[in-house]
Amino acid sequence: MNVFRQLKEYYWKEKRLFFISIICLACATALGLVYPNLLRFLIDDVIIAGKYEMVPYLSLLVIVVISIKGTFQFLHGFTGGRLGNRVAYNLRNALYNKLQYLSFQFYDKARTGDLMSRLTADLEAIRHFIGFGMAQIFNVVLMLGFGLAMMFSINWKLSLITMVTMPFLAFTAVRFEGKIHPAFRSIRKSMSDLTTAVQENITGVRTVKSFAREPYEIEKFAARSEDYKGTNIFTSNIWARFFPVMELFANLSIVILLGVGGHFVITEQMSVGELVAFNSLIWYIIGPMWNIGVHINNYTQSKASGERILELLHHYVHVKNVDQAVKLSPEQVKGHVKYENVTFAYPDNSPALYNINLDAPAGSVIGLLGGTGSGKSTFIQLLMRAYSLKDGAITLDGRNINELDLESLRRQIAVVFQETFLFSASIRNNIAYGNRDVPMEKIIKAAQLAKAHDFIMELPEGYDTVVGERGMGLSGGQKQRIAIARALLKDPKILILDDATSAVDMETEHEIQAGFSELMKGRTTFIIAHRISSLRHADEIIVLDKGRIVQRGTHEELLAQPGPYLETYKIQYSDRPEEAGERMLKQRWAN
Repeated sequence: MNVFRQLKEYYWKEKRLFFISIICLACATALGLVYPNLLRFLIDDVIIAGKYEMVPYLSLLVIVVISIKGTFQFLHGFTGGRLGNRVAYNLRNALYNKLQYLSFQFYDKARTGDLMSRLTADLEAIRHFIGFGMAQIFNVVLMLGFGLAMMFSINWKLSLITMVTMPFLAFTAVRFEGKIHPAFRSIRKSMSDLTTAVQENITGVRTVKSFAREPYEIEKFAARSEDYKGTNIFTSNIWARFFPVMELFANLSIVILLGVGGHFVITEQMSVGELVAFNSLIWYIIGPMWNIGVHINNYTQSKASGERILELLHHYVHVKNVDQAVKLSPEQVKGHVKYENVTFAYPDNSPALYNINLDAPAGSVIGLLGGTGSGKSTFIQLLMRAYSLKDGAITLDGRNINELDLESLRRQIAVVFQETFLFSASIRNNIAYGNRDVPMEKIIKAAQLAKAHDFIMELPEGYDTVVGERGMGLSGGQKQRIAIARALLKDPKILILDDATSAVDMETEHEIQAGFSELMKGRTTFIIAHRISSLRHADEIIVLDKGRIVQRGTHEELLAQPGPYLETYKIQYSDRPEEAGERMLKQRWAN
């Protein structure tokens, strides 16, 4: 029960509903013991004694007992349902809140399908067990206690004899739990893999179709589905092996009861009514023991799900505020950024940056150029504190960013990523995502600066047009311009453009940069780009290669010296770029 002790904070606040549910179930269980006593009274004191006039009164008593028991069962179901749903609500919110504050390091390896499985299937298993499963396990204890007490009150010898098979039944049930729990963990993992496969296929459906990879995706899904089927069949085999054994021991008790109990009646050691009542009572023992597999099933499923939920809830947050972190206000921030001997490697020890030094005064424009894997994205992600920096320091206006409040730091930074993401909402809400309480005039102004206003007004509902999932229905350039408008509206002190104009044509890029030139005034701007045209007006251009700064200077200074910058310039601006590119490749191969 260690899993549920750790989850206690999410359900113990609803303990009133839990105890009401338990009490109602206990009352319903206790009322169930009236039937065996009525049977004994009916046979011994009414039928055998010939007092038939009491039958109507007994019938009325049965109706009253059934009505009261039904009322308690309804209250148990009602309170148990509310308990389960409230606990699911608390856990769901806690999980979602945790996901919001987990660092980039977590999402580098996390799978969307796996996370969705934890928030749906695993959470549902917890909801059902806490709402009803716990009460049912408690009810098993009550039924065993009440049943054994009444059986011993009738005939203690017969009670001991019929209970001889129960230890074997309990031992089998315990072994069953040890086998079934790992099996259910495998089922949960297989379901997570299956969900991930579906999510990735739907997300990348255009890529799948463009490469005609439908057969491959079908085969991949079939393999995941086969694995899920296999784990379920393996679990069913465990059930198939253990359940008949438990049923055997349960029915042996009935055989012993009929044989020994019949002998006791013949020898007048007990009455017929007592034997009939005893037969009803033994099912109060056998019933819970027989269904203990079902309860263990529910328990092990919920335990496996609880472990997966706790794994997420207890996942270490690598990037978080230090004690007494300094909160920034827009009026305090000027935008002076410094990198001092910054060296960084990812958790898997893959190196990213070596001994980076940079002084970017407030309002300056810094360009970053380099090939894939050169460290450009890592450079700006460290400024946003996407990862914890241990070697070296990054300061903002003289303060180490590790000492700043994380939320207030990121509020001063706006980023336009190369891979644009739009929410399934109106264009107005997408642009205003960083600042919900903003007048429409500012939204339009930001869209105009991003050269998005004209195409937005051509849409059926203008700024109220709802874009599809992840911006479907818009071209890559249109989505990127909306993302640029979203960043501009945030009115940041630091602006980061991560290849922000890669999806637009050269003419549109020139128009957007014209808007940027006005916006960049008074803001520190970092521009990551592959096009020289996006960097040529930067105050300083940093050329990265394998995490190291290999060149730095203005556009004119870098053109005056041999190196990667000049080579890139020649490729992009040569009259015959094919030949220039070929020469560059040959030179690199030679080196």
